[in-house]
Amino acid sequence: MSEENKLEAQARDRVGKGAARELRRNSMVPAVIYGDKKPPLGIALSHKEITQRVHAGGFMTNILSIDVNGEAHQVLPKDYQLHPVSDKVLHVDLLRVSRRTVVTVEIPVHFINEETCPGLKAGGVLNIVRHTVEVNVPATSIPDGFEIDLEPFDIGDSINISSVDLPEEVEPTIVDRDFTIATIATPAALRSEDADEEEDEEGLEGDEEGAEGEGDGVEDSDGEE
Repeated sequence: MSEENKLEAQARDRVGKGAARELRRNSMVPAVIYGDKKPPLGIALSHKEITQRVHAGGFMTNILSIDVNGEAHQVLPKDYQLHPVSDKVLHVDLLRVSRRTVVTVEIPVHFINEETCPGLKAGGVLNIVRHTVEVNVPATSIPDGFEIDLEPFDIGDSINISSVDLPEEVEPTIVDRDFTIATIATPAALRSEDADEEEDEEGLEGDEEGAEGEGDGVEDSDGEE
């Protein structure tokens, strides 16, 4: 494991709101390590270090090695709480993991080759339905993200989960349908022009029907066929 994924922590004996507030006053963040059929372990992390990791992105999909008084714990962040105003990290939940551990995580989706996508070159708009995909995956094999190549797609096409090249051990949590991740939508201006054309055509058809109806009325009044 790289050095950037290692953190130092202190074991904490006291729990509760008072103990947590004291830790925060001392620039520490209360956290708990749980799972793997072992008792929960309360720890305190450096506020500066954990805040940098939370706001750097990818925090919830990276395995961390937490050194607690000389003992290493391999964990995956499962939840964290932020202050509603200052965005300071208030608490972190960490799940013990091993090679046998299968976790459910949200994997970000990245789109490539936008400049060569036929639909976007024609003026279409990339409408992203899902920015992440929830999957079940071994904790030690979590991908950084999924890449979707836009080069084959045109206006009106849907980009579904079947378009994603998933690693062998990765399985979406939704398995009963080929769900949509994004679409190449028709631009609003073009939709407006199409709607105007349809209205014009309907208006012409209505005028023609009206003219035919008026002619029928004259024939009826004169008694002529």
